[in-house]
Amino acid sequence: MPRYRLLIEYDGTPFAGWQQQTDCESVQGALQDAIKKFSGERVSVRGAGRTDAGVHALGQTAHFDLTKIWDPFRIQEAINFHLRPRPIAVLECTAADPGFDARFSATKRHYTYRILCRRAPPVLERNRVWWINHELDSDVMAEAARVLSGHHDFTTFRAAQCQARSPFKTIDAMCVARDRFEIRIDVSARSFLHNQVRSIVGSLKLVGDGKWTIGDLDSALAARDRTRCGPVAPPSGLYLTHVEYGNIISGDDESDEDEE
Repeated sequence: MPRYRLLIEYDGTPFAGWQQQTDCESVQGALQDAIKKFSGERVSVRGAGRTDAGVHALGQTAHFDLTKIWDPFRIQEAINFHLRPRPIAVLECTAADPGFDARFSATKRHYTYRILCRRAPPVLERNRVWWINHELDSDVMAEAARVLSGHHDFTTFRAAQCQARSPFKTIDAMCVARDRFEIRIDVSARSFLHNQVRSIVGSLKLVGDGKWTIGDLDSALAARDRTRCGPVAPPSGLYLTHVEYGNIISGDDESDEDEE
């Protein structure tokens, strides 16, 4: 049975998240409906990251199987045609090895969170940034982010409904950078806990506000207590930007993920 790999971009604003649901529209459900319309087959589209409602993607990866061989370019064109006018686009479609799995073959996921700091509200970027109408100290936020890099028990920054088997994760890189009014927080790891990035961003915002010190953030991490987390940042500023694939170490406990 031929397998196909998709690279997908979407605006998460009108969707209840990636995961298919019975009573509201999801990105996964929209893709599956589009594939059925051109192929006649009801397929399961598996994504690399199960993004929450309102979270966007610039580089979501997914795979699905069909019973017959199709030209990947025709698949891409057909899916995009049947997705209209939903804000989802397939950027690439390629044939994949039968053993490829968009979720479990992933070796690293990259997320970006965007904060807009200015008095005037966003117009063109509405629902695509976290608008904060006052200044944040991005330099101290960048310094604080170093506390969270590496391998830790992230219970404090884990949603109560997270289903991952372990709270231990390794953040490979976290960078806070500023460009005029916008603060960008880039985070990379093999996998993430549910709401982990948004929980971290909400706590970093308290540091940028001067309400927390770097020591407060360190203490919150060490407490391993969800009640010590800052307010969870809204989904509008979060983007799944890229997913990497490569060699997987057998038995690596970080293959378990609950995602954003």
